[in-house]
Amino acid sequence: MTSRHGTLDQFATWAHKMLAHHGATVADDPRSAEVFQSSTMSALLDGVYDGNITIEELLSHGDFGLGTFNRLDGEMVVLDGVCYHLRADGSATVANGTDRSPFAAVTHFTPSTTLSVDVPTSRADVLALIDRTVESHNLIHAIRVTGALSAVRTRTVTAQTPPYPPLTEASDGQAEKTFDHVDGVLVGFRTPEFEQGISVAGYHLHFLDAARTSGGHVLDFTLDSGQIAISTASELHLRLPTSGAFLQADLVGDDVSAQIHHAEGGD
Repeated sequence: MTSRHGTLDQFATWAHKMLAHHGATVADDPRSAEVFQSSTMSALLDGVYDGNITIEELLSHGDFGLGTFNRLDGEMVVLDGVCYHLRADGSATVANGTDRSPFAAVTHFTPSTTLSVDVPTSRADVLALIDRTVESHNLIHAIRVTGALSAVRTRTVTAQTPPYPPLTEASDGQAEKTFDHVDGVLVGFRTPEFEQGISVAGYHLHFLDAARTSGGHVLDFTLDSGQIAISTASELHLRLPTSGAFLQADLVGDDVSAQIHHAEGGD
């Protein structure tokens, strides 16, 4: 039986051959050092699905990111300064500037590291490669993966009606969809473990196809070939709601990590 140590050595050799590190330069846009986030993941867990920040205002804080919309009506992708509304049927349209969000995180994406993938690579291996590449797991890394994917399995939450259920219940009714042999982009963040509850610790990715007409929250994928771009941030600007259900929400409930894992579609 191959030892875990031997397996990791083989993987490291394979990864070195598979990826080319393109002379990273320090991001020249100082705004890329900050992630702007509205509300917290723990508030979503407690059913706080209505926020006051508009998409127009959100885009003033960043051109790349993800989130959701009021009433938990689908998923959000912000890419190249455009906000897309991803719905439960798998469709995607440009969001209205007046739409509002209960939770979103954006940054000014300026990659300092770019990696190339030229063989079919699973989600687990792509994320392991990123883990091996980033300088520190204690910083926030915006992740953009662009390329050809043999499969992307997604889910998208459906709009809720008051009284809102907690996210673990709302996510049980999520609609799943698999996109086969599709070009597109994965958008999201790798967030430090100590931010669990404020954000989603680890990886949180959403998918948008190349035509910008469909997508969803990523559960699994296989990347056949493409580019991985990483933009690193050391500052978190957290804006908390000052009215509404957030003020009475239970933000320190039991088993926050387990609840997030369930809501995010973890096995």
